[in-house]
Amino acid sequence: MERVPVKSTVLRSVGYAQDEAVLEVEFTNREVYRYFVVPRRVYVALLASSNPGRCFNQTVRDRYPVRQVR
Repeated sequence: MERVPVKSTVLRSVGYAQDEAVLEVEFTNREVYRYFVVPRRVYVALLASSNPGRCFNQTVRDRYPVRQVR
């Protein structure tokens, strides 16, 4: 999945697979996680946010099924 770099002290990049509703997040420590059944609007909000790390914590963390990829 292609990811887009974001300016954040927590997140390095984010990507989204619309056909599967999967959000992929790479953290600054290089760990990568996939979050499942995530609405596209959440991905758009992360990209548009002035603070993607805070946006992630408020809208994604502990809210969707997740699996570590790397």
